[in-house]
Amino acid sequence: MTASSKKDIRSLSEEQLIKLFAEIAEPKFRAKQVHQWLWQKAAYSFEEMTNLPKALREKLAEQFAIRQIAIVDEQLSEDGTIKFGFEVFDGELIEGVLIPQGDRMTACISSQVGCSLTCKFCATASLDRKRNLDFFEIYDQVVVIDQKAKAHYGKPLTNIVYMGMGEPLLNYSNVKKSIDMITSGDGLGMSPKRITLSTVGISKMIKKLADDDLKVNLAVSLHAPSNKKRDQIMPINDSNDIEGVIEALDYWYAKTGNRVTHEYVMLSHFNETAEDARELAEICAKVPSKVNLIEYNPIDNAIYERTSGNRAMSFKRELEKHGVIANIRRSRGKDIDAACGQLANKHK
Repeated sequence: MTASSKKDIRSLSEEQLIKLFAEIAEPKFRAKQVHQWLWQKAAYSFEEMTNLPKALREKLAEQFAIRQIAIVDEQLSEDGTIKFGFEVFDGELIEGVLIPQGDRMTACISSQVGCSLTCKFCATASLDRKRNLDFFEIYDQVVVIDQKAKAHYGKPLTNIVYMGMGEPLLNYSNVKKSIDMITSGDGLGMSPKRITLSTVGISKMIKKLADDDLKVNLAVSLHAPSNKKRDQIMPINDSNDIEGVIEALDYWYAKTGNRVTHEYVMLSHFNETAEDARELAEICAKVPSKVNLIEYNPIDNAIYERTSGNRAMSFKRELEKHGVIANIRRSRGKDIDAACGQLANKHK
């Protein structure tokens, strides 16, 4: 059996491992040992599991694989941001980013290979969605970026954002499992309050997220204050318009009590007027929220350009005049392929 045809042992839960070991006449505690090696110690070979008998390690290696993601590209920006190209087991490329900011170390991770949403300003939009990532492939990105944070900056990760390639809520099961393992004491033990899930606004899945009580932070990629404008840049608005998203966010807030963050990429001569700001403020008044105004990182063949610093500040002041908490998020890694999907497009 080749490595590529073997099942990744991390797809088995601890209960399934216990059942497996019972079937091969191994004691129950072996399952716990293997589980710890896989999730707490991030072992990528059975040979590393030194407290298991050699015969057992060989038996596991015959039946299972541990499919480690591999760094195939790494770009260091002058501002300290590091962009990673990760190759997964089937040769596809995904992206991750380490963003250092003072004591804060943030990993931006992907949830899909490519994306199906075709947002007009996003480099990932030109990449077809090949498949969903398995939860352990999402988890691996966090492990590797944490190791890089410690190696480069002597600090562990403090925050995780699901803002890389793909739409997390269209890979809900694996995203939920990855969050469960990242926050579990059997995994990385991170607080869910340190995790932000970013979505374009899949209304029914926002409600499911609330029902499942994951306790993560929620960010919605709004990017336009009206359906007319949002239709032009985000085809998903056809099936998940602003009114539907607001209804889902109301449900989210009622269930969780957590304020929402609206992500709003500033596009020159498109969504930056005082009227746009007033319309955005009206949306914010409907659900307790704040706004991140994102400096656009232009991509190849894009028709949109970055809003000037002065216009962004005017937009921010107009929001604040209407009682909205707003922050300007400066683009990081301008000297590298930092925009989501840029690096993968180059490899393609």
